[in-house]
Amino acid sequence: MQIELETPATPSRAQRLKALTAATHERLDKRIIAANPFEDRERYALFLDVQHHFHADVDPHYNDPRLNRLLPDLASRARLSLLRQDIADIRGTMPAVSRVTAPLQTVSAALGWLYVAEGSNLGAAFLLKEAARLDLSVEFGARHLAPHPSGRGLHWRTFVSALNALDLSDADEMEMAEAAKAAFRRVHVLVEQILSDPIRSLRH
Repeated sequence: MQIELETPATPSRAQRLKALTAATHERLDKRIIAANPFEDRERYALFLDVQHHFHADVDPHYNDPRLNRLLPDLASRARLSLLRQDIADIRGTMPAVSRVTAPLQTVSAALGWLYVAEGSNLGAAFLLKEAARLDLSVEFGARHLAPHPSGRGLHWRTFVSALNALDLSDADEMEMAEAAKAAFRRVHVLVEQILSDPIRSLRH
């Protein structure tokens, strides 16, 4: 009797990107949990500052014509305006938009940052449950954590499908992975600056 072994499927681009960034992503997740951002509304407000700075950095990519040609529904995915409303809910004032990092010059690098931003929405279901303990919801204070009307899973798979279909070289993929790791590190730095030492908070 001859047994035929299945040939392992080649990992998709998104799967390769996940593997390449896993260690950096895991360090960030552990750091955020250790910062206890849902301890109370004051801590949560600082967490919103972290989110606001990151999404202000990545927001220009959601409106970039080149990227929107590659990812057709990209512009509708931006969450910066929702974050600003959340901060206004908590603090009573709308923050100014401040972009700290320099604009990314290449499409591949921008895609790496978008991968991180979109992936964070997929994991926001847990954060939304934590926010509910503070009497916050998708109507007040936690708007940016809301799922897409089509569902988090489908919304993510649509993004991943478009990402996987792009005509990119191996060098492009490596640049994307390095940019994604830089995005995770950017959030890590913000957590250290804002949630570890509120006096030095960068909030606006």
